[in-house]
Amino acid sequence: MEQFEPDRLSAAQFAAMRRSLTSGRGALTRRSLLRASGVGALTLGGLSTLAGCGIPPAKREGGAAAASDDHSDREKEINFSNWTEYMDTSEDEKSRPTLEEFAKRTGIKVKYTEDINDNVEFFGKIKPQLAAGQDTGRDLIVVTDWLAARIIRLGWAQKLDPSHLPHAYANLSPQFRSPDWDPGRAYSYPWTGISTVIAYNEKATDGKKVDSVTQMLDDPSLKGRVGFLTEMRDSVGMTMLDQGKNPSSFTDADFDEAIGRLQKGVDKNQIRRFTGNDYTSDLDKGDLAACLAWAGDVIQLQAGNPDIKFAIPAAGYITSSDNLLVPVKARHKANAERLIDYYYELPVAAQLAAYISYVCPVEGVGDELAKIDPELAENTLIVPDKAMTAKSHAFRSLTGEEETAYEEKFAKLIGA
Repeated sequence: MEQFEPDRLSAAQFAAMRRSLTSGRGALTRRSLLRASGVGALTLGGLSTLAGCGIPPAKREGGAAAASDDHSDREKEINFSNWTEYMDTSEDEKSRPTLEEFAKRTGIKVKYTEDINDNVEFFGKIKPQLAAGQDTGRDLIVVTDWLAARIIRLGWAQKLDPSHLPHAYANLSPQFRSPDWDPGRAYSYPWTGISTVIAYNEKATDGKKVDSVTQMLDDPSLKGRVGFLTEMRDSVGMTMLDQGKNPSSFTDADFDEAIGRLQKGVDKNQIRRFTGNDYTSDLDKGDLAACLAWAGDVIQLQAGNPDIKFAIPAAGYITSSDNLLVPVKARHKANAERLIDYYYELPVAAQLAAYISYVCPVEGVGDELAKIDPELAENTLIVPDKAMTAKSHAFRSLTGEEETAYEEKFAKLIGA
């Protein structure tokens, strides 16, 4: 049985999480901008959760989470915890159409709660019950990939039954099929994807397209008007790709080389600054000519400024995901699996994607989305085409030691 890993954080990790909460993805609202991935957002209350002593994990047999005593046949209900503004809502905001249709079709009532504000805070809520092998009161949760990896590793997620997931298995986009933390998606399915791209203000670049990290770091016409992100996985991952390295399987030397490349950009004043979500106003005004950006920001900015463009580098881009998990001892696992599968039906997936405007992890959703909004269906930031999908790369899982070392080096780079 795997031993629990105490979640002790270095000063650099604390700083990285504070950045994420105050100015990174963790500070943003669901409808307008993207939320934290990587190490996740952190509240002050969550600091003690991760810094405290470890609790032994729930007992497991054969490496799998201890199965719950499923009550799905007798109790037609699901308790579903999600982030705010992450579910389709009627115009009068009094109903959630896809959830209501699911209940009508199956007879299963969904108690839907928007009680996830950041990953670490939420983990702090459910960790004591998970560690004790107790029901958390939730049958389905949505967490970012780094936390999903931790929950699975500790044996606190239930293995999903493939026979209950025919649509999910058939329609899951190839780019999300086999993350290193859950090969073959035995324990999880993505709710949405999160993409990091290059954004530029065409007016500020005098009509010039900006489509590579090399151009951002070396083009003299952009000097002092380039932005990178304070999220380590995004900035370092995109730089690694530009250097021909794979963020899914890099070495310490590869990481150091990427840090060195960015440091040169700082030293010669090519990089204006490292930013959280506040790059949006600078890009909109043209103070930043080009920057790394989160796809949700780009969609929102383009709605009000036709000069905002984006590019997918030939070298590729970084992607992450928010994921559906069934916690250990959940009472309604089979019901939860039916709900997961439901959201992988193409018409349902399209309805959700049209509302939340995130990367849809459901392959083939485009035709259904076009029936709702043709422009959204053609937006590759929501429905990646084959060329874009082929360029997506995930930043590999890190050990505790790696995360400490890497965040310290990155903090030194950005002056945090």
